Formats: sequence, structure tokens, C-alpha cells
Amino acid sequence: MKRILIVKVTALGDIIQAQPVVADLHRAFPGVEVDWAADELFADVARWNPGISRVLSAPLKKFKKARSLADLRAIGASISDLRRERYDAVCDLHGVYKSAIISFIARSKTRFGYQNADLGELGAAFAYSKRFARRPRAGTSQGMRITLSEALGYSIGDTPQQYGLRIPGAETLVRADTRPLAMLFHATSKDDKKWAHDHWVAMARHLILNGFNVLLPWGSANEQAEANAIAAAAPGAEVLPRLSVLEVARYISHASLVIGTDTGFTHLSHALERPTVLVLSATTRDSIGIDAPGRGVTVGDAGHPPSLREVLDAVESVSTLSGRAELMQHVQSPHGFGDERIGLVPSITREH
Repeated sequence: MKRILIVKVTALGDIIQAQPVVADLHRAFPGVEVDWAADELFADVARWNPGISRVLSAPLKKFKKARSLADLRAIGASISDLRRERYDAVCDLHGVYKSAIISFIARSKTRFGYQNADLGELGAAFAYSKRFARRPRAGTSQGMRITLSEALGYSIGDTPQQYGLRIPGAETLVRADTRPLAMLFHATSKDDKKWAHDHWVAMARHLILNGFNVLLPWGSANEQAEANAIAAAAPGAEVLPRLSVLEVARYISHASLVIGTDTGFTHLSHALERPTVLVLSATTRDSIGIDAPGRGVTVGDAGHPPSLREVLDAVESVSTLSGRAELMQHVQSPHGFGDERIGLVPSITREH
């Protein structure tokens, strides 16, 4: 194998979780060139991986929304760029129409895609000359590694996942506050993935009491309102301005602790080997969970959001927090939830 194209178009977390296949390919085929096709909105992740030679991107989501002539021209230019190289194999790890079209347009006689039962959109099947199966019980990231290794005939053995991401300009981030940085990724793309507002407030207060500089990122007006509400109830927490994906990544690279729901930035924190707690409420632990003893841990599961105590215990397992007794002294609640009645949930008055 001299040149391979990986097609994983969206979204942020999915592209991050697919990155370990790049290191696998370089181990299996020394000297191989690995290219990546992604939507313009998420292509930066692939650009942060020095193991990727070319990142092919087009404004697919943007064109679908705005239908602008400029975006159409950009898509046309990306097709020309895509066809500039010939590939020994094209591997579609996405399995929908847009990824199938990219795979079909690419110059290669061998185009791998998922079998019909594993496709996100059945019509994508037209693009593939060979098929592979998902490995759902292995988890999303590990499953892609196994799938690709079986398709291309190499073994990953017990080699751990290596994301290989390097955030450009991370060293340029200057913070006046020298306290350890904790980032709370409270926002999600779907309401059923959310963790209770009161829990976020309690956690922010706890971290501030333990000497953390607590930052609250956001990406939309609704998320900003939620961040403001948390900060209002947890004095000392800071709501960040709206940042680009790269700017958020720079903050994450400096974080001493990241707590977040099933969102791309939480998975990025895990990929960058920052102490990370992933809070699940709607997604299954088996498919999306993280597990790196002493550094990354998953709490909750689909249909079973974790209690505040469970997340607090998880935080303590990946950080050097002290001060639970201090929290007990400072925070008393007549409105606890389940096993949090011992005082871990603060009394919160919200204006409506």
C-alpha cells in the first residue's frame, strides 16, 4: 500500500475517534501516504494529525443549508483536488450518501464500505467494491481500528489507540489566571444527552472551592444562556467568549480537568490525554465510552444519567482533588436528589 484515502466526513467527535487508524496504517505499511476526506467544518481535526498527508475538504453542510454558488464552486474545486491522486484503497468509515459519493469519485479500483446492515443510509452501497462489518461491541474507535485492519490485512494486536493530534499554536495561549484549568462542556447537540443543570452548578462550585479556574465554553445562543446560568449560580466560574474549534482545542490542551457530555470536545480532551470525565445520559457506554485508568473515565449510560456523587468520584479518580469535607461544610441543600441529599447538591434559586 502506497496511498490510502480515509473518508469520515462528520462530525467532530466521530472524526476524532477515527484518528487512531492513521497510526495503525503507518505501522502496517511503512511509508504509506494517508489522505483524509472531511466536511470543511470538521477538517481541522485531520489537519492536526501529522500522519495525514492531505486533507480534502468541502463545504458540504454549509452548501446544504445555504445553497450558495460560492460553496458549489468550492465543492467542484475539491472534486478536482480529490481526483489528483490515485489510491490503492479508499476506505469509507462513514457509510452515508455523501461519504459514498466521495468514495466513488476518488480514483481507485478498491473502495471499501460497510455491509448493508451497518450503513447509515442504504443507498450508499453503490459506491463500494468490497465490504466490511462494524465491530459495535469493541466501541466506536476500537471498532473502526479492527474493521480497517481486517479489511486491509494487518493486525493491531494489543497496540493502544494513538490519536497523534498536535494542536497548532497551543503554546501561544496565555492565561493570567495561574490556577489549574477545569473546562465544563455542559452543552450537547441533543437535549437527551444533557446532564442536570443543578449538577453542573454543584460541580462548578466544588471545583472552585478546590482551587480550579472553571471555564464554561459554548457554541450557540442557547448554550451561552445555559453557561451564564451556571456561572450565575457558581460565583467564580467564567463564561468564555465564543471561540473557534481551534481556540477551544488550545484551551483543552492546557486543561488539568475536563468534564463533559457526549460531545466532540470531550472526546478531543481524551485524545489529547487530558484528565477527562465523560458524562453519558443517552449514548451507550459500550459504544462511546472512554477508559484510561487514572486519566479518563466514563460515568452513566443510555437511559441512566449519573448522579452527582458518581461524577464527583470520577473526577477524584482522574485528578488530585481534595476538599470533599470542605464542600460539605460550605454547601448544604434541602433539595437534594436521591443519594445527593448528604449535601453535595447546592441550594439553587433560579429566576424564571
